[in-house]
Amino acid sequence: MFLCFSVDSTETMKDNKTFHLIETSVTWTQAQSYCRQHHTDLASGLDQIYSEEFKKLQNSKASCIGLFRDSWRWSDGSNFSSRYWDMDSFNDGLNNRKCATTLLERSGRWSSAGCDQRKPFFCYDDKLILIRENKTWEEALNYCRQKHHDLVSISNPAEQRWVHERARNASTPFVWLGLRYSCAARLWLWVTDYVVCYERWASGGKTEDCDMSAAMTTGGQHEWVSQRKNETINFICIKH
Repeated sequence: MFLCFSVDSTETMKDNKTFHLIETSVTWTQAQSYCRQHHTDLASGLDQIYSEEFKKLQNSKASCIGLFRDSWRWSDGSNFSSRYWDMDSFNDGLNNRKCATTLLERSGRWSSAGCDQRKPFFCYDDKLILIRENKTWEEALNYCRQKHHDLVSISNPAEQRWVHERARNASTPFVWLGLRYSCAARLWLWVTDYVVCYERWASGGKTEDCDMSAAMTTGGQHEWVSQRKNETINFICIKH
């Protein structure tokens, strides 16, 4: 049994998270593969594990979550700064217990287990997807529209935070956003044809030129910078 996770994106991209309890018992690696294929990932991060929706799916069995040891990291790259181990069952000294489970009958506390043990698991869905392929802005736009929905747009601080959580796992210093400069209109426009209401430009990072599009820095303050459209970098798509 395992739990998948979804983030249901509205037009304002609020963090409406949906969990999926999969009652088939599989190994941790199989659970991760299933969640990534059918949803977004195994349930990861304290904000998910402590959520009310997660608690509604609790039963008396131990279920896989997206925490594994290398040292301990979440499957989706979420920050791992807090601990919620059940010290009666957790044994960090056993090298063969490199994956984590949540003990739902013990207030959701965590324990370690062998990754080859078969357990139910939790997955989640997210409407944002980081594509770790290097493409020009036009290639990235076409890729997102063919395989998902569109390049991502940002209209408020909450969306900015959501996007930068994905951007920090990129393999390039910048990731493309769905924002380009229109010479005809002489202003920046999102791929949705909306004008820019919320801005997060880096100081000196905004250049208004015909072959410019916007990218987000993957480190630091995750600010926006102008980049030539023929640069090849990672990008973020939004799903339907």
